[in-house]
Amino acid sequence: MDTLYELIQNRDAGEDNMTALVIAGTARGEKVFLSGREVIWKSGDCPFLTGHLAELTEVQGNGVIELDGQRVFCEYTGCRKELVVCGGGHVSVPIIQIGKMTGFYVTVLEDRPRFADCARKAGADQVICEPFADGMDKIEGSTDTYFVIVTRGHRYDSTCLREAVKKPHAYVGMMGSRKRVGIVRQQLKDEGTPGTLLESVHAPIGLDIGAETPEEIAVSVMAQIIQVKNSRRRNEAYVPEIRKYLTETPRQGLRSVLTVIVSRKGSAPRETGTKMLVREDGQTFGTIGGGCAESEVIKRALLMMREEKAAELCTVDMTGQEAEDAGMVCGGIIEVWMESVPIDKA
Repeated sequence: MDTLYELIQNRDAGEDNMTALVIAGTARGEKVFLSGREVIWKSGDCPFLTGHLAELTEVQGNGVIELDGQRVFCEYTGCRKELVVCGGGHVSVPIIQIGKMTGFYVTVLEDRPRFADCARKAGADQVICEPFADGMDKIEGSTDTYFVIVTRGHRYDSTCLREAVKKPHAYVGMMGSRKRVGIVRQQLKDEGTPGTLLESVHAPIGLDIGAETPEEIAVSVMAQIIQVKNSRRRNEAYVPEIRKYLTETPRQGLRSVLTVIVSRKGSAPRETGTKMLVREDGQTFGTIGGGCAESEVIKRALLMMREEKAAELCTVDMTGQEAEDAGMVCGGIIEVWMESVPIDKA
């Protein structure tokens, strides 16, 4: 039987997939995984959560809700966020760099070897150096895929846009003047591409901040993508290193604790749903923001393993004088749910 982690990883990204976990109350520890309105997995009988499915399916966004005196953490989960950059010219380089800085898996399509090398040097995770039509055939797309079309000419724009709008996606944007964008749109309409698909394209691309240099254009493009991404309610369930550890890596007899930020106030550095895994040998995967706050969570997770606790909810306050003296300068408060991970995959 698949573990919860494998089910989350393999579930259709087009569905509304959500985990609900009771973090405080008499039903503490109950956990279910919902896809649409169907319960796909549960930690046991879970009488409380299964008795409140109607309320759970109405939840909008991630965070803690209260149901009949119980605090429940709800988290919509999605796939890895992928940025597909069509074109490897001077504008794509800072887009690649900012994309990596903001946590995207970056794929670049570029048919010129010299420019493909520049994309690799900029930090792209994958570079497909082939004709654009062939490269687009290798991109499956998903509801967590963001297409950025910054090629060197109309015909390449048309090739990439024609295929991008047909694939599952969260965003499609194309760089160019209004005249150039209009030419490409009209060409695709004449070929039979539905107008409704083309109307959803962000073109000209990016937020209107008066950008002029390649770097400024990249900021405007990535700002628009982040705006679209954050308007949706799905986080990437687990960053790749945590996902790999939970679904592929033998436990080797080592205990571990999965930690997740379930609520935040003030200027805490990371968002609700951010995860970190702590092994009993001190190795960690992922981050919940670094610094003294993360150090405190690691310390508590190690203590939890020594005391053989199954789960714990801890609060890290970075607002008081004691926190300031310790170097916790963010000024926020985070609640972190910590739960033991089974040693065996089964």
